[in-house]
Amino acid sequence: MRLNQTRLNHMRLNQMRLNQPDVEPSKPAAGLPGTPGSTRPVIEYCGGTEIGGGYAASTLIAPHRASEFNALAMGSDVVFLNEQNRPCSPGETGEVYIRPPSIGLSTRLLNADNDSVYYANCPELDGRPLRRHGDQVIVGEDGRFRSDGRADDAMNLGGIKVGSVEIERTLNRLPSILETAAVSVPPPGGGPGRLVIFAVLKPQESGPELRPRLNPLLPKEGRNGAPEPESLKTEMQQAIKEHLNPLFHIEDVIITESLPRTASNKVMRKALRAQYTAGKLPR
Repeated sequence: MRLNQTRLNHMRLNQMRLNQPDVEPSKPAAGLPGTPGSTRPVIEYCGGTEIGGGYAASTLIAPHRASEFNALAMGSDVVFLNEQNRPCSPGETGEVYIRPPSIGLSTRLLNADNDSVYYANCPELDGRPLRRHGDQVIVGEDGRFRSDGRADDAMNLGGIKVGSVEIERTLNRLPSILETAAVSVPPPGGGPGRLVIFAVLKPQESGPELRPRLNPLLPKEGRNGAPEPESLKTEMQQAIKEHLNPLFHIEDVIITESLPRTASNKVMRKALRAQYTAGKLPR
């Protein structure tokens, strides 16, 4: 969750009781400051236009933990399946499937076939066909769960499946990083995907000495001597080694001023992947 700082400065935060984001789930550190020593809760909500609303929400009558859902949205019936298409056990990561019928589910799409997109090759559960949603979640010990990005943002690095959000969550803890986007880019001649990181630095970290590094997509010998973000790449690689997996190798780090987003504020990783492959970057 990202709040416009100008708008935030004009809010009477002491009068705000809670905040409910309607796009991507918040980060664990998110919270609206209120009186000293207290915060206003962030009530999570997640769904999609194609299902007419949300499938997951949080309720005020149950305890909250940062960036977690403590309930399903009213009227929704979903299941979280692991790679074996079995309901997830606590601690497992799984894909979100919806159990039809449900009010609001799309029946046709403008430029695609609805059945092919949402029902083709989907597993069944208890003899009932499921509908693909595409989100990925991590199931907690007590039935709670938290968002883990999109299943279609998963990548295979060194034979190990990992989600973009999992890598981004690790790198976003670095002190100089505001946000990141991790994508897997296929090499020109084919073969395993290469991990490319797009990074937005915190304002105090983007001084004149780093500005020449923005959007460096030309071959290294053709960048007019602009310094490479090797120190940041080394720091990121060390963070991944210590907190995720030492086999995940970062091929390239791109420092950019912002990440492309949809109208609903979701990061457009596919666009970044395509632009990197074509030798172009968002400006």
